[in-house]
Amino acid sequence: MMATMRQETETDEQRAAEATPEASPASRLRTSRDEAWAKPVDRVSVTAAAERAPADTVQGRKLSGPLQGFGRMWQKTFRVPLYGATLSPREVIAIWKAEFPAFWPKSAKFYAPLAGIAPGEVALLELKPLPGAPIKLSTGVMVIYADDESFTFMTPEGHTLSAWITFSAFEENGVTVAQAQALERPSDPLDELAYMLGGSKMNDRFWEQTLANLATRLGAGGVPVETQRVCIDKRRQWRQVGNLRHSASIDTMKRTATAPIRAMRRAVKRASDRR
Repeated sequence: MMATMRQETETDEQRAAEATPEASPASRLRTSRDEAWAKPVDRVSVTAAAERAPADTVQGRKLSGPLQGFGRMWQKTFRVPLYGATLSPREVIAIWKAEFPAFWPKSAKFYAPLAGIAPGEVALLELKPLPGAPIKLSTGVMVIYADDESFTFMTPEGHTLSAWITFSAFEENGVTVAQAQALERPSDPLDELAYMLGGSKMNDRFWEQTLANLATRLGAGGVPVETQRVCIDKRRQWRQVGNLRHSASIDTMKRTATAPIRAMRRAVKRASDRR
């Protein structure tokens, strides 16, 4: 009886397996794309992997894209054809993700998470808000999408730009092209003013240098980086003036101004502990 029931069960399972269609390529692609997106979060959480940089201007903040920013909206595209390189787009993205901090100009630092550039990971940054600025701004980005062909960052509240920026590689006329494309708004009125006074051009030079460094690493050094700027929305979103309360620029200036006081307090505490 038990043997008969087992045979019948196995037969039913076999029929079910035979009746279940194999996942189509389109279905597998959708699953792969879904896995490449970060899970929705209410607040950004910084892991211990990025402890080398101040995290207080990122931890617990909400994400803030171009729709949440204050200033005019711009789309900026930076691209470099990798003439002479024999790498496929996927190979380019693999190297770009693995060595991302190395391609940044020396004026800035990118503290990558231990898990690397993967969906949901948070990286911390140190940047100069304006050319010649005596201080560096501490902020971060969250990886909201990453697969073998591209990856996208989104900024948190307080970053100078409310933005998405996507890094990708593709083939065009038989040549692999590396590209960074940003959709951005200055986050608040102070950031908009800084953007107009040189911040925008400094940001352009930053990504142009990054793409040039990447091209050199991939064996295509000396190829000019192509830059395109388009103003998508000339309006300023005055309802977002309140973004000032999250400003990483203001937080960084406060931290810099109070640094001597904090250093004095630490010295007093050490002297007291030795007694």
